Amino acid sequence: MAPTHEKIRELRVEGITKRFPGIVACNSIDLTIGENEILALVGENGAGKTTLMNILMGLYQPDEGKIFINGRPVQFKGPADAFAAGIGMVHQHFMLVPNMTVAENIALGLKESHRYFRLDLPGVKKRIAEISERYKLPVQPDAYVWQLSVGEQQRVELIKTLCFGARFLILDEPTSALTPQETDELIALLKRMASDMSIIFISHKLAEVTALSDKVAILRQGSIVFKGTTAGQTAAGLAALMTGHEVVLPRNACIDGYGNDCLVVQDLYVKSDRGFFALDGVGFSVRSGEILGLAGVSGNGQKELADALAGLRRVEKGRISLMGVDLTNRSPREIIDAGLGYIPEDRINEGIVPSFSIKENLILKDVASPKFSRGAFIKSREEAQNAALLQQQFDIRCSSLNSMTGALSGGNIQKVILARELAREPKALIAVYPTRGLDMGAEEFIHTRLLELRAKGVAIFLISEELDELMNLCDRIAVIFKGKILDILTRREATRPTLGLLMAGIRQGAEKAAVEG
Repeated sequence: MAPTHEKIRELRVEGITKRFPGIVACNSIDLTIGENEILALVGENGAGKTTLMNILMGLYQPDEGKIFINGRPVQFKGPADAFAAGIGMVHQHFMLVPNMTVAENIALGLKESHRYFRLDLPGVKKRIAEISERYKLPVQPDAYVWQLSVGEQQRVELIKTLCFGARFLILDEPTSALTPQETDELIALLKRMASDMSIIFISHKLAEVTALSDKVAILRQGSIVFKGTTAGQTAAGLAALMTGHEVVLPRNACIDGYGNDCLVVQDLYVKSDRGFFALDGVGFSVRSGEILGLAGVSGNGQKELADALAGLRRVEKGRISLMGVDLTNRSPREIIDAGLGYIPEDRINEGIVPSFSIKENLILKDVASPKFSRGAFIKSREEAQNAALLQQQFDIRCSSLNSMTGALSGGNIQKVILARELAREPKALIAVYPTRGLDMGAEEFIHTRLLELRAKGVAIFLISEELDELMNLCDRIAVIFKGKILDILTRREATRPTLGLLMAGIRQGAEKAAVEG
């Protein structure tokens, strides 16, 4: 498709259908997005939202149906055609090259940055600075992507799409990696941007849907079950339409009677990938039968702390122990064998092997155990029985347990990880953003499982930027700022204003807010 500078006044899809082996991802979908409109597209994980957007971006070809721009049919044979038409997308799973810098990643897609077989990086950095300043999205052009937190990578993706000249923006879970304050800022930004472009906004955070969008469309199992104006809709009503039943997120009953200290961290110093101390004397303990939460703005040491606990990053000073056993700088294998479960932040690259089947990923940590292997050979029957049992217990939705795990929706990938970790009956569990990017149905399921685990006496360390999640689940909440624990609050002391101030590094104001609360 030839490049065009025509403004997109209307984008329409008619009868879009897409089938994969054993599943109909999109079933005869009709949608229209008008000029300067914000359309919220919601549905459970696996409902077909991302598949539909990938068709709009030319990543998939529809089996049936057509796409129209300003009343004229178009066919996108690839993302380049979609970009030429002015459509840009920020994907939920980032499309970045980890071992390249921010500027280099953006330069890859900018034709004008390629001059005389060299990249015009100064020109790219200037463009990044302009977009960053205009939309208040700070990034470091010379930082390597692998050094960035998930929240920082999200900003890079948004800036990259804007640098490409998008005039019709598709956002797949854009706030899943943002703090509440950053989310409010992004919503304000998108409202401003809607004055000169249309936006499709995929989200599971229904409060944001009602706050931001003009229209809403709800997908369930590949079909549109509702579309109309957002005005008058409630989060609870939208959740019921998404799932087909009322969704009630569970809450911690906060019953005392914890056991002894289980996971203990003392005076921990850990360096970041850039060489400075990301953790500066961090210390806390999690008791058996307790959920300790960690709140903080992305990039304040959460990643380094999780890596150190899992044996993925060296501890320069300090001690980590589990049930009295020193695990400081032990290998991941030793830490796993000691009984520490781990749900990582990056579910795709750290939680699973995407090319492995679901049943293979479910035994990933026990592949050498006598239960699942005999010498160098896997016991196929035991592997299949284990997968079938966990699929039923954890509601893993897939066409086959032999399917590649990387092809699953985000919610089902998280269920695979959760099933594997919980089936091992850990003494303590590290859960890093366990519901990031998940729908309310999956969130309800995972929260219920974490509370069940707590009731069994497991110590849980929950890292999250979702204040509602922390306040619903945790017995205590620690707040991290610039590598230090500023305070640890009981559930009764923790209020949104108090936590928000501590996350911003303001201790005195937080103490006042706690007293007033």
